Amino acid sequence: MSTFFDEMQKSFADVKITDGKIDTSDFLQASESLVKLFDLLGSTAFVVVQNDMNGNIAKIRKKLLEDPANASTLQDLVLTESKTKTKTATQGLLWLSRGLQFTAQAMRETIDQPDKELTATFTDAYGKTLSKYHGMFVKPVFKLAMQACPYRKDFFAKLGADQTKVAEQLKAWLEALEKIVKIIFDFFASGNYGKGL
Repeated sequence: MSTFFDEMQKSFADVKITDGKIDTSDFLQASESLVKLFDLLGSTAFVVVQNDMNGNIAKIRKKLLEDPANASTLQDLVLTESKTKTKTATQGLLWLSRGLQFTAQAMRETIDQPDKELTATFTDAYGKTLSKYHGMFVKPVFKLAMQACPYRKDFFAKLGADQTKVAEQLKAWLEALEKIVKIIFDFFASGNYGKGL
């Protein structure tokens, strides 16, 4: 029986990282697969999250298509844009990475606290990640989305029938996602590439 992770176009566990540099195309495919995770949450409240993530994926993909030689890795893309006035893809990467960080934190809290429902784990994750970047008009939208999370048992059932397989795949996927998010944020911090974005 297949699981959500079997159906992914690409898992973060399969994203190429060479000498600390993340392959842009692989990263985009894995990010697109992650966005589909919000479909399993079953609420239209998450459409805002999905649209935001998809918009940022599109900004990065546009840069990759326009300048593949200088955007083959996320780090090269940022370094190339850092020499120009327009930093659209860099901004997209920063904002997408924040969304990925939120998702990773929410799933980490969900795994580490099996007695808590998704409403609680996603709300906690939001408070630790995205909340500080959102103003008074955006926070209520996200708060509504967190309240719309399904019951834990229903969400995990949607991930797949074989819960042992789901647990193994989720663990590998999440560890890879957390590693990639850390690489990205460390890189942004190393050159202050997120300044003004």
